[in-house]
Amino acid sequence: MTTVGLLYPGHSAEDDYPRIGFLLDSDIRLPVFHTDIGEDAHREDALVEMGAADRLAAGVEELRLAGAESVVWACTSGSFVRGRDGARRQVRELARAAGLPASSTSFAFVHAAEALGVSRVAVAATYPGDVTVFFEKFLESAGVEVVAARASGIITAAEVGTWERERVLELAAAGDDPRAEAVLLPDTALHTAAHLRELEETLGKPVLTANQVTVWEGLRLAGRRAWADGLGALFARPGRAPEGGRTPRSGAAPE
Repeated sequence: MTTVGLLYPGHSAEDDYPRIGFLLDSDIRLPVFHTDIGEDAHREDALVEMGAADRLAAGVEELRLAGAESVVWACTSGSFVRGRDGARRQVRELARAAGLPASSTSFAFVHAAEALGVSRVAVAATYPGDVTVFFEKFLESAGVEVVAARASGIITAAEVGTWERERVLELAAAGDDPRAEAVLLPDTALHTAAHLRELEETLGKPVLTANQVTVWEGLRLAGRRAWADGLGALFARPGRAPEGGRTPRSGAAPE
């Protein structure tokens, strides 16, 4: 049994995790603890407060009791808004509080891109423009080139959580760029798990989404490799061509 603990702010698209778990091996568990979201706003001050150490630490005991072997702060904007150094400090504090290997969705995107051998990406974000720029800078500080970025201007996670299939597909298509080797959808409030196969078939390239990479990152930290049909190139079995046409270099747990 491999158990990845997820700290998720508020309630929006956390039902993506049981869906992902269903598609993965039956001995993988993904318990979710909901942290206090504070003010639901894609705004720098609110996002910094959302990811405060005390808010994240509040959930670690429950995840330890659930048998978690790793923990991931399942929030992208609440980590990258601090910049790369600030996001590193956030993860170190979480690891100390939990006594477990820890990461966040922002770092999950970087590590997932590395695993796929992707260096040029397009960003299709639900966020306002200024928040999207924070994500671009975070990626570029990690050596991932952002060749195009689209911001949708949505302020609250609650609104993003209501988006259905058609809007998700439209967002990804609008954010794509022919120079990009992959398209990134960074909001964990966005339901994407049910659409990964269609997204990659439509765009003809890997698509990395927040809840998908969050689970992958937790498995990577736990030293567990896992493959699944329907979860995109990131979870494609080695040697098997995924929907997006690119096979991960090292499965779900690269060194």
